Amino acid sequence: MKHFSFALILFLVVAALLGCAAPAPTALPPTAAPIVQPTQAPAACALRLATTTSTADSGLLAAILPDFEKKFNCKVDVVAVGTGQALEIGSKGDADVVLVHARKSEDKFVADGFAKERFDVMYNDFILVGPKSDPAKVIGAESGKDAFKLIADSQSAFASRGDKSGTNTKELSIWASAGMTPTKEMKWYNALGQGMGETLLASNEGNFYTIADRGTYLSLQAKLPNLVIVLGGETIDQNPDKALYNPYGVMVVNPDKFPSVNAGMASNFIQWILSPETQTAIGAFGKEKFGQALFYANAAK
Repeated sequence: MKHFSFALILFLVVAALLGCAAPAPTALPPTAAPIVQPTQAPAACALRLATTTSTADSGLLAAILPDFEKKFNCKVDVVAVGTGQALEIGSKGDADVVLVHARKSEDKFVADGFAKERFDVMYNDFILVGPKSDPAKVIGAESGKDAFKLIADSQSAFASRGDKSGTNTKELSIWASAGMTPTKEMKWYNALGQGMGETLLASNEGNFYTIADRGTYLSLQAKLPNLVIVLGGETIDQNPDKALYNPYGVMVVNPDKFPSVNAGMASNFIQWILSPETQTAIGAFGKEKFGQALFYANAAK
């Protein structure tokens, strides 16, 4: 009887203890990690411009491009080479826009389908510079053809860019008009394979004659103490040979041929550089420093 009572008491004590215990927590499903959308910075905008050394060496691009970059929030990556190289870059789809100065080559670029249209932008002129002593007696010549004949007849040292640039193309056309094709066998003829700035500096050191665009010559004149203008006059209006005028054209590389071309921004660039505001800036460039414009804007109205 005692054993039964003890067991009953033990049972009641355990039951009481279990009843007082806190209920087991209900299991909750694990909380999923919050979904965070990655924040991506907008792709940087870059416009590839293949152009001539004269637009860069003269300082024109440095003066006007910041306006475009600010207005369109797009950096312009400039490759300044000879016109031939600039057009070659465009013909491979490695540029969005080309700004060059060799009209026949530009027209062929369009005809070959690498661009749909060419637009006039500006012009300047070519001049002939040479040693102050003028050993070929070029001063007083009325044309590039006459001047080149005098240089060849006297075998005076001449520096050619030799880089298939617009300037080099113009030079070779003048030699052709004079009935000549200069070769490396002519010891007085030096094909340097350099840009306009480098060719002018080499001519200054070597007392060479050379042909140059007026803008680059004026921008570097302080570094060319041994050279003077022997044909072309002090301003474009004084140039006696109007065949030495030098037009520049701009073209969008054909996006139908090269889908990687930034066609929208390239079109913005065309509209910007042909706009009255930018044309005014081009026409004003150089006047304050040199007393004359280095380029003359001529976009169609």
